[in-house]
Amino acid sequence: MNAEIVSTGTELLLGRTLNTSAYYLTEQLSGLGIEVAYHTTVGDNRIRLKNVLEQALLRTNMLVVSGGLGPTKDDMTKEILAEVLNLEMVLDRESIGKIKNFYPCESKIPVGFEKQAYFPQGSKILPNISGTAPGAFIENKGKIIILLPGPPVETEQMFNNFVIPELKNKFNNIDNKMYSKTLKVFGLEESELDKLIEKEKMDYNITLLDKHTYMDLRIVFRSSKEQKALQVLGEAEDRLRKTLGKHIFTCDEGTHAGEIGKMLKKHNITLSTAESCTGGLLGGTITNEAGSSDYYLGGVVSYSNFVKEKLLGVNLESLEKFGAVSKIVAREMAEGVKIALNTDIAIAVTGVAGPGGGSLDKPVGLVYIALASCGITTVQRFQFVGNRQSVRNMTVESALDMLRRYLLSLEE
Repeated sequence: MNAEIVSTGTELLLGRTLNTSAYYLTEQLSGLGIEVAYHTTVGDNRIRLKNVLEQALLRTNMLVVSGGLGPTKDDMTKEILAEVLNLEMVLDRESIGKIKNFYPCESKIPVGFEKQAYFPQGSKILPNISGTAPGAFIENKGKIIILLPGPPVETEQMFNNFVIPELKNKFNNIDNKMYSKTLKVFGLEESELDKLIEKEKMDYNITLLDKHTYMDLRIVFRSSKEQKALQVLGEAEDRLRKTLGKHIFTCDEGTHAGEIGKMLKKHNITLSTAESCTGGLLGGTITNEAGSSDYYLGGVVSYSNFVKEKLLGVNLESLEKFGAVSKIVAREMAEGVKIALNTDIAIAVTGVAGPGGGSLDKPVGLVYIALASCGITTVQRFQFVGNRQSVRNMTVESALDMLRRYLLSLEE
């Protein structure tokens, strides 16, 4: 069983909207053992859409289409599919009632809403719990066609709640389902990571995905037996953890900040931050995690030298002699916020994010990160590359990694 995912909408081709649904659908279908052979994106053009649907039905067993189910004239997926399959369009009266009930009052119901309740003959209607446009599951001449609404939230909820059960029921004996495990790796370039794992003797596949500030290392194994698959993935993870060590900071849906939070809670340690070039991004990343108030007491965004001096206690002499972007100022920022907020540890960042403000001695991308704890302060120097946001993002991730490694040292 192989599939093609067709995404409709001119906005996707113009780059105004990120096609997250294709990524989600690929992952879900692969997990069911259905190989996604093609991704196709087509604009709101009748002739092109018809050509795309005809081609997809010729070369795959399953066609999944997202978008074009709404009430406007450029929503034409169902009509063109019916034309391709030589089927009549039939009104589903139950869908009419559900669409009407979606609106708080009759005056809010848009003109032409009935269009959303028409489907190619023989369609199994898929309810839309987040919007007005229902989807459809169609079996025709040995092919399976799944029609989904365009908005990602609606796509995912409909697929998860209604399509997956339908497919599992239909292919309950399918062989070679895909099982995966994702390890998140920090501090290694893609080429370095690839070289470290190239000697692995594998009966599974490994794919590397650059996530900008870290790498996703995805282990994939296909099997008809879940227990066997989980055993293979577990053994693979153990070997890779031995090879990569502390470069692996979490797995699957985990985050750097989330792992740090677990360790801070475990050791009953409180944390504070002092930021300059990141402007609160580090504190924001830490507080993205639920329950962070248990260990994170607060932070100071000391963007100016005045704030560094008055709130963090950085020496004026240090600022004048070494500058705000310096090892000694980073050290004094960390020690100052630790004292000011009375925390067990503190981390501080100061640097040149760019695009301006750099010099020969202190180029754009130069960052100092300091960690103060128990009378000891460690400072590391970094030279990042990229635009302003890249430098800021790498600063945050590097600060988290520095903190994580310190916390791991407490367990050794």
